[in-house]
Amino acid sequence: MSMIRGSCLCGAVKYEVDGSLGGAVNCHCSMCRKAHGAAFASYARVDKKAFAFVSGADRISSYQSSADVIRTFCSRCGSTLQFMRLTRPDTFWIALGTMDDDPGVRPERHIYVDSKAPWFDITDGLEQRA
Repeated sequence: MSMIRGSCLCGAVKYEVDGSLGGAVNCHCSMCRKAHGAAFASYARVDKKAFAFVSGADRISSYQSSADVIRTFCSRCGSTLQFMRLTRPDTFWIALGTMDDDPGVRPERHIYVDSKAPWFDITDGLEQRA
């Protein structure tokens, strides 16, 4: 296992993951698309006990986007950071776009493709789930 580093766009928030990440996905739900300003959001699962903010924890803001989900972001630059389910307190999902190092995982599937942006075509061979 190795340390994986990440940060927000402005560099105010820096974090480390001590160990490997879990499965990665490309989420096409409308909330993830809006949070990322893109056709989809790429996330990987993180064990909470393996994660630590190195700097900028005071810059983290959060938004409860649905009854079960909290999303975090840098209050300075707006970079999306975490997707946390309240019903799963031991893990969360980290935005792969904030990784400074190779996360060691690649997206395994597209999820919520029934909500995908009409202007985006999925052309890879990854599994697609509604």
